[in-house]
Amino acid sequence: MPITATAGGVGRARFVSGSLMRHVCVMAGTGAIGLIAVFAVDLINLFYISLLGEKEIAAAIGFAGVVGFFHASLCIGLTIGIAAVVSRTVGAGRAEDARRIATSSLVLMTALAVVAGTGTAFFLHPALHALGAQGETARLAHRYLSVTVHTLPLLGIGMATSALLRSIGDARRSMTVTLGGAFVTAVLDPILIFGFGLGLDGAAISAVVSRIVLAAIGLHGVIVRHRMLGRFEPHKLADDARALGTVAAPAVLTNLATPVGAAFVTHSVAQFGPSAVAGAATIDRLTPVAFGLVYALSGAVGPILAQNLGAGQFRRVQEGLRDSLLFMVVSVAAAWLVLGLGQGVIIRAFSADGQAAQLISLFCSWLAASFFFAGGLFVANASFNNLGHPLLSTAFNWGRATLGTIPFAWWGSHYGAAGVLIGQAVGSSIFGLLAVIVAFRLAAKLARQELPAPDAVPAPVLDAPVAPTSAHAEAAALSTPQSVPKGAASS
Repeated sequence: MPITATAGGVGRARFVSGSLMRHVCVMAGTGAIGLIAVFAVDLINLFYISLLGEKEIAAAIGFAGVVGFFHASLCIGLTIGIAAVVSRTVGAGRAEDARRIATSSLVLMTALAVVAGTGTAFFLHPALHALGAQGETARLAHRYLSVTVHTLPLLGIGMATSALLRSIGDARRSMTVTLGGAFVTAVLDPILIFGFGLGLDGAAISAVVSRIVLAAIGLHGVIVRHRMLGRFEPHKLADDARALGTVAAPAVLTNLATPVGAAFVTHSVAQFGPSAVAGAATIDRLTPVAFGLVYALSGAVGPILAQNLGAGQFRRVQEGLRDSLLFMVVSVAAAWLVLGLGQGVIIRAFSADGQAAQLISLFCSWLAASFFFAGGLFVANASFNNLGHPLLSTAFNWGRATLGTIPFAWWGSHYGAAGVLIGQAVGSSIFGLLAVIVAFRLAAKLARQELPAPDAVPAPVLDAPVAPTSAHAEAAALSTPQSVPKGAASS
């Protein structure tokens, strides 16, 4: 079956018509299922480790998680660029360009992931020391990472294929990519950690197998089901890389800001001992599970906004941003309520005591409310990246990770580990609120550019082109959205 006939294939832009709130709910809901599955397995993994009764092992997982966060953030930044450029090209009706870019994006993701993953192996000792890991904790974290860092290309391919599936609106199959990897981890973790008595090594082996499955399912959906990949054209790779880089490079910088802030917070908490680090590690893994819908919004909103931008429907872009923020507020309120009521169960489940228990209780009772603002930042960043202003996303995320984290966390450290987390939440909230205000202003400005005639679409002012340059001679035509008859876009 040809690609244009498949549900959600490259030739079909499904987000340019229909209820925007429904699109947001479906994309975020299906995306959240996959994300929550992945992070829930991560949380269960920590639960199994906590049953071993050694705070050093739990703390080692926390330090290893920060390094892994850097890797994941790099891949996420690249997938933002992939989803944004492919979605815009689909929305503008250029199916063949979309196929070629999809192929180039997988080649680039694999190459960069090999360099970043294997390259990290040479700097694990100084990196863990800089984070505050010492003695047995540092040794255990190093052993775990020595196994997992080399499989970053598999993680990157899995994430890239999931983004490609989202870019054409196949949210369900995008979800199965992450669900497959999560299922493998859920099954293997207890078998390897306890059944074979491998402990931390078992968790590392489980992570490797999970990434293999993740990449395999994603490639099957992209290649077999949707035939999204075109013939690889080496002479056009530089042009495609340049087009992807206009969004991906700022997005990578944007996403790296978060682990930089997290690294400073981890270093600040480490001075209060393994129990405090274990408590912070539990919060780090609990957060994406509780707020999975909010995390999923950053990936769900992008294709919706990008397709409407590519089709020249600027008022729908504004409405999509509004509906996304409304969805976020309801999601955060529900998650905060569940955390507040269930904090006692969480503390007992992870055998937390002392500082660890205090930090978890603080987060569930009060600090979870800061996600009203953090969620706003996620949605705003998605709009910046997909509406041609990725530099704003970079500025806000780095502002939050530096000015919104370092001075606040440093000030809070004078009052203990709890003060570090409180300071981080306050600074993050300030930048989240500012980002939402700017995003709404940009969307309103864009909406005023839409003309009533369907074939008279003005070009918005962007920091980056809305579609890639397939060759130098086509640069002008591909750097602005082309008008597409609305009926044809959804046919």
